Amino acid sequence: MSIEVNSIVEGKVVKIKPFGAIVLIDNKVQGLVHISHISLNYVKDINDHISVGDAVTVKVLSIDPENGKVSLSIKDANPNPTPAKTFNNDRPPRFEKSYNNNNNHRSNNNNYSSNKEPLDSGAVLEEKIKEWLKTSNERHAGLNKRNKRK
Repeated sequence: MSIEVNSIVEGKVVKIKPFGAIVLIDNKVQGLVHISHISLNYVKDINDHISVGDAVTVKVLSIDPENGKVSLSIKDANPNPTPAKTFNNDRPPRFEKSYNNNNNHRSNNNNYSSNKEPLDSGAVLEEKIKEWLKTSNERHAGLNKRNKRK
């Protein structure tokens, strides 16, 4: 059996690494299923999804005959994948914001109501930049003096 790119084949997981799983195809060709191609869902630990000895269906993504590397995907092998979960308890959702009941939330007109003063004014920021520039210039001058001595 010859393996071709985009073909879907059966294989057996022979080794699991932190970055992916090594799958034996047709008892002679080994390929790597990268951790990002294990599942449609976020994969924190590959061992939670597959184990050594499991029979898996994989899609051949690429073949590099010079280096003998075969790239495989479990998630792309299913022609009708089910959608990923909307929330995985192992990973915090993106853009989640917690609000308290003190009216510190966004209103419909995109104004924020807050009891706090601004954290930094322009004058304070300007002073910090001046201080940083002064320190930077002093260090640069010291380096120039050392380089001239050599």
